[in-house]
Formats: sequence, C-alpha cells, structure tokens
Amino acid sequence: MLDRSRTREGGTHAEALRETVAFARQAEALGYHRFWVSEHHSVPGVAGSAPTVLAAAVADATSTIRVGTGGVMLPNHQPLVVAEQFGLLEALHPGRIDMGLGRSVGFTGGVRRALGHGKDDADRFGEQVRLLLGYLDGTQGEFPGVHAFPAEGQPVPAFLLATGAGADLAAELGLPLVIGAVRGEGRMIEAIGRYRESFVPSVRCPAPYVIVSATIAVAETREAAERLLVPEAWSSAWSRTHGVFPPLRPAAEILAGPMTDRERRYFDEARSGQIAGTPAEAAAALEGLVERTGADEVLVTTSTYDRAEMLESYRLLAEVLSAGSAAGSFGVR
Repeated sequence: MLDRSRTREGGTHAEALRETVAFARQAEALGYHRFWVSEHHSVPGVAGSAPTVLAAAVADATSTIRVGTGGVMLPNHQPLVVAEQFGLLEALHPGRIDMGLGRSVGFTGGVRRALGHGKDDADRFGEQVRLLLGYLDGTQGEFPGVHAFPAEGQPVPAFLLATGAGADLAAELGLPLVIGAVRGEGRMIEAIGRYRESFVPSVRCPAPYVIVSATIAVAETREAAERLLVPEAWSSAWSRTHGVFPPLRPAAEILAGPMTDRERRYFDEARSGQIAGTPAEAAAALEGLVERTGADEVLVTTSTYDRAEMLESYRLLAEVLSAGSAAGSFGVR
C-alpha cells in the first residue's frame, strides 16, 4: 500500500506523519506485503516531504513488512545522496527496503527554484537512474574513486514509477515497473505491453514485473465506499481550480456545499477509474484489473478524512483477498 501522509482539516503535518507510522504498523498486522511513502514539497495537504526519512521511521516501527518509497523524485536529488540513503536503510533493515524512483520535479516554479532544479531536469531522469544504479553495484565511472558507502553492494530492489514513456526506460534498464491509469486504462495497458515486449533482462530483474497502482475503497455498502473517496477527489478538484492541494475535509461537508461547474467536472474526473464497493465487489474489480493488465502486484492507495474508516477499508480488502484464491496476486499474506 501507498500512504501519502495526507493532512486533515484542523490537523497538523506532524500529526499526519505520526499517523503514517501508526498506519504502517496496522498494515503489517493486516498482512500487507509492502508499505510505501511518497515525496511532495510545499503541499499543504501532504506532509511527506522527505520519503527516506519517513521510511526509516516506518521501518523502525515495524518488523516484517517491506518498506519503501513511491517514490523518491530523483530529479530533485543527487544520485549519490539517494544511493547513500537507501544503503543506510538497507544496512539497518536488511531485506526489507524498496527503492521506488520517479521523475517528477517540484509542483510550482517557486518550489523548483527552492530545490535548485527546473522542469528540464526531468529530462535527465534516465541518466540519473543509471548513475544511481551504478553507485549501488559499484560500476559507476562518471566520478572515479567515488563510492556510495554503505550502499555499494547492497541488494536494494529498484522500482521505476511511470505513466507512459517511463515504461520504456524501465524496460531498457531491466527494472520492475510501477504504473497507474493516470491517462486512462487503455494507455496504461498499452504502456505495459510495450514494457513487456522490449524488456531487457537484468541481474536486478530477470523478467518483466508489473505493479499496477489503484485507488480502492471498501465498505459494507457501495454508497459508503464511494463516500470514502469524496475528500481526496475534492482536494484534487480544488488544486486544479485554485492551484493549492488542500487538507482533506469531511465528505458530508463537501457534498453539502456548492460546486462550480468547473469544480464539479474535475471532481467527477478525479473519481473516474477508481474502485469502490463492498468487499466482494472490490475483489471482483481487482481481479478484473489484474486480468486486463497481467499485473504481478497491485499497489493500493486510499485517502479519506476519517482514518478509522480508511483502516477499516484496508481491513475489509485484506480479509476478502486473503479468503480468496487470488490472495497471492495482491500481496496479502
């Protein structure tokens, strides 16, 4: 699962981060296979700005679940530093660390300038990934005599986050692909097909490996599940109409309030393609997604205002998948 450390109306960023760590312990108890955190800068509604630091806190608080990033936005960082950070994580928590890498840069021009990067830095993503992998396996030659201790030689799995063209890079480098239907399921399936067709086997990944991300909400009724997704959809619509991604608000408050036509359009777009329903409905929808994509794993993300309801959604999902024959396909033990 992926938790973005979302803030709630009336709450603080510090509270959101502590809730993420507590949530990771709950995810482990429910039998989930991985717990990943994300990177966002200067976003009022997201507290996770330093994913490797947060991953360290999560790994310290858990004992068996794999912990990683979904992901570190490599254009914002020097590959040497990222390699060192993951090397430290792996050294302290051997066999439990995942390194998910993305190519996004800061959300606004001000954030990019503050980070010391521009939009063009994303075009160097492939070069940066190669250098980072070289630091991990000790083959980098761009900076002779430089070693990313304690990362060098550490078996840190690397995952490439992509929406479209990034799938081609994952295939070229022989890395597992993490992909979502950001531009529609058809384009996602097309990108997965290209990835499998052009995949170059590597020591890290001898065969194509696909993780499909999906937003999923589960409740006793479909209506209740759909309400769980209202706060995140509204935050998305608000960001597209006001330029700021806000903290989550209660669903009842959002649905009772007015929306402009433009806000309603973005709100409806944000909810399209998501899975919401009873445990049986959600399991059937997930099985359909796996059949259409051939996914090896599904990365589940659910954000809502009420964290107790969010945990219950994950509990119901784990319960129905563990009881079914397809449990292994979804990383539920």
